[in-house]
Amino acid sequence: MQSKVMFADLTTGTFRIEEDPRLFRDFLGGTAAATELLTRHGRPDIDPLAPEAPLIFAIGPFSALFPAATKTIALFRSPLTGELGESHAGGRLASALRDAGIDALVVTGASKRPVYLKIDGLQADIRSARTFWGQSAPATERILREAAETRGRKLSIVRIGPAGERLSPLACATVDGSRHFGRLGLGAVMGSKKLKAIAVSGKGAVPIGDAKAYRNVYDRLYERVVRSGEMRKYHELGTPANVLALNAIGGLPTRNFSQGTFENAPLISGEAFLRDVNVQHTACAHCPCGCIQIAELREKFAPAHYSTVRVSYDYEPIFAVGTQLSLSGPDEILKVIASIEKQGWDSMSMGNTLAWATEAFLSGVIGESETNGLCLCFGDTKAYLEALRRIASGEGEFFRDLEMGTAFCSEKYGGADFAMQYGRVEPAGYLTGENAVMSWITGVRHSHLDDFGYSIDQKLLLQEIPLEEQVRMQVEDARWRMVLNSLVICLFARGVYDNDIIVEALGTLGLEWPLDRLKRLGEETLRAKYRWKAACGFSLDNTAIPEKMFRVKTSTGLIDRDRMARRLELYCKDL
Repeated sequence: MQSKVMFADLTTGTFRIEEDPRLFRDFLGGTAAATELLTRHGRPDIDPLAPEAPLIFAIGPFSALFPAATKTIALFRSPLTGELGESHAGGRLASALRDAGIDALVVTGASKRPVYLKIDGLQADIRSARTFWGQSAPATERILREAAETRGRKLSIVRIGPAGERLSPLACATVDGSRHFGRLGLGAVMGSKKLKAIAVSGKGAVPIGDAKAYRNVYDRLYERVVRSGEMRKYHELGTPANVLALNAIGGLPTRNFSQGTFENAPLISGEAFLRDVNVQHTACAHCPCGCIQIAELREKFAPAHYSTVRVSYDYEPIFAVGTQLSLSGPDEILKVIASIEKQGWDSMSMGNTLAWATEAFLSGVIGESETNGLCLCFGDTKAYLEALRRIASGEGEFFRDLEMGTAFCSEKYGGADFAMQYGRVEPAGYLTGENAVMSWITGVRHSHLDDFGYSIDQKLLLQEIPLEEQVRMQVEDARWRMVLNSLVICLFARGVYDNDIIVEALGTLGLEWPLDRLKRLGEETLRAKYRWKAACGFSLDNTAIPEKMFRVKTSTGLIDRDRMARRLELYCKDL
């Protein structure tokens, strides 16, 4: 397989294509290749929003060739944490990059004026975005599809909303209709470069050496994705199936992680959304799963007149603006998600930040002098929509600060002991126990997707596992996810892609990667990421857990300080 890297310099408006057979021969693709490119072209000592700071996108050898290999990897220095930023998104982008013949895209520099990057095959140019700078993320997609889509060439569009233009570290980038490069501020990195969007298309094809062997592997994987128990929930309710499951074990974070159950969970469950507001299941390109859930929100704006908008939803937004803010109806949650989507914020970070603000207001850490008379109370949808409006318009210092995230606000106003942030990143929706917390404090993205810590916690409800074994399992999973994210496979399908079929699938593409070599790649990539994080100032010795977490009961009981110290010691040793 021939591999190509496109370099785009927005300062000079120049492009070049480099063939780098060693990069993909030695680093396979995806996150491993992107980490190598960040090491080569990025500097941990420069501001994340500096023009020379690179923004790197990469796909892997399985992208657009095997079922559920749908993600694109983005690596950058995060303006939220100041260290490694990594985000993954589905949609059509991986397929479009494959069609264009591009395995990785490295964007540097900064335009003086708003622009978007148009890539068609191996050709690229920079076009003005002046007329739609300031538009919402959904509106930007509509404008570009009409203006830039060529007959027979389906575009994939990555774009930012006004939050990215304002350089909010909570800004994400939206991909196509409903997928996101979420968390860690990729939207602000694009905004700092005056890059409103990237539109990619192509019509290339990947030659397959042994078509018969490839088809055999493809068909087996397809059957597993479509019919296996591993992915059943994604075909039906999608990730919102987690709402009732986590609530049943006391692991559903509620009202700023004050408790693990939500009294109105049945009203906002995946089942309730499906029954009351769901209108479509859809899928990323080259995925037969269909886990993306689309709801319809109708709002009255004048007598006898209603607006209708389609809003995608998953478990994480339901947790972040539903249970965290104590909203008890699908329509209320969808209104908040839609407001967040227009601005282009990350819903998890914004939801958690609003939950901190509410507890800060109710506990007296902040008052009406900061909120300009707006009372923040759990369950008050109108107040949250007004808060989001004020944040978007920059109305008042406190609301401008909320766009900077939980860590920034708690450092400025107080309330750090109940500020739900780990390494300056707001957490995901799991109050399951110590292994989940370990994922957030040690993970290279401070994310529940760095390893299966929350899943280990749930296993502990059924069986005893020695602490040393729990840590070993977590480290091994973190390493193996480097492999999955280099291929690049949607992590929902991680149980479908077992070791044997991965090695066999690579072989059909002419890539000889035995299992031991794949495991070495995982170990080396994880270490390389930690080295880059360390160069940015991160240290596993200085990890911190919000004090509130030691007082709240999780699915597996209270978190113990001594056990957490022991876990961290073992984790560092096992790495």
